[in-house]
Amino acid sequence: MKPATPALPVHSWALYDFANTIFSMNVISLYFALWVTVDQGGADILYSVALSGSMLAVALSVPVFGAVSDKTGRRRGPLTVLTLISVACTAAIGFADHLFAGLVLFGIANYCYQSALVFYNGMLPGVARGRSIGTVSGYGVALGYLGSIAGLMLVKPFVESGGRMAAFFPTAVLYLIFSIPCFLFIKDVDLKAGKVKLAEALATLKRTFAEAKQYKNLLHFVLIHFLILDVVNTIVAFMSVYANKVIGFSDSQITKFLITSTVAAMLGSWFIGLLVKKKGSVACYWMVLWLWVAALGLAIISPSETLFWCVGPLAGAGMGGVWVVSRTLLIELCPPEKIGEFFGIYGLAGKMASILGPLLWGSVVWIFQETATFKYRAAVGTLLLITFGTLFSFRSLSRRLKIYESVPRNK
Repeated sequence: MKPATPALPVHSWALYDFANTIFSMNVISLYFALWVTVDQGGADILYSVALSGSMLAVALSVPVFGAVSDKTGRRRGPLTVLTLISVACTAAIGFADHLFAGLVLFGIANYCYQSALVFYNGMLPGVARGRSIGTVSGYGVALGYLGSIAGLMLVKPFVESGGRMAAFFPTAVLYLIFSIPCFLFIKDVDLKAGKVKLAEALATLKRTFAEAKQYKNLLHFVLIHFLILDVVNTIVAFMSVYANKVIGFSDSQITKFLITSTVAAMLGSWFIGLLVKKKGSVACYWMVLWLWVAALGLAIISPSETLFWCVGPLAGAGMGGVWVVSRTLLIELCPPEKIGEFFGIYGLAGKMASILGPLLWGSVVWIFQETATFKYRAAVGTLLLITFGTLFSFRSLSRRLKIYESVPRNK
């Protein structure tokens, strides 16, 4: 019988998810985008470049940080340093007196926030010893959703009294406070003497991609995952801008809209997770894609606030469903001995989607910049076209899966 896992490390690990989603919601999804495009009068493409540029740096760093995590077993130190830098830059945005300075600070803060997740995820097996990894991971995800809502509610009074610039310092403080237990109470349990070599890390990544070519269904699904994440990540970054400039939502209404979306994501994740067991992952993935078609279609045609309120719950349920079903499908398609490698490719696809999606949005808005609201509806229309392309691609994959459904692992 395995000894029980101490509760303190589990709670401390999960609290970090609570902490970093406060940053994600308040900075990436809400206040920074509006600070750039409304308060500073900057073009959407400026936020797109700052977000995509930082994500490109993250994508290039992932192999190195992954090698550091695996070769040395040191995770707490890098996680702490990256988080502290992100916290400091987030706080500094609140005192930035120039658009360019804010964009640079945001780029650094987002880079460190995203990079820290490599080490945070690597802590999970050590934290979950004696318990189900899935259970501990689910606990973290649940607290992450709660962190999104708590961050919005706790920072809202500061914004109401001091404007959007007042959001960044309290967001940084909350980010720091709820991260501290992870810094203090989680120890590196598998320290190694290995040294990290950049060339070796890159060679491993290259070899993984070369070997992946023989698993056509898996690579096809990773492409599908990349396409839908282009949509998801772009909506996360720009929906507050769309709600403000097209629908005319106030900051208070946007906060309620995001809370509604987050609650729908929580419920959607739970419900779709149950549905996967009954209907299968392929059927559920179809449902998730059509949820996104409905959400984007409603966003485009919404003439006023009433219809637009339906977009949040649909997009939230679709967002939660994407993560639940995509992970399940990847595991079903992947040979057991290749799961780690393909999750690495899966993660890299997510990072690349965070680069291209926002750039696409910014480019469409820039092309139609002379129009009032059409430029934003055109940007959402572009995302809808990508979603239809994803549906078409998944149709092809699902047909092949039916043909080979009697084969446990598809090549």
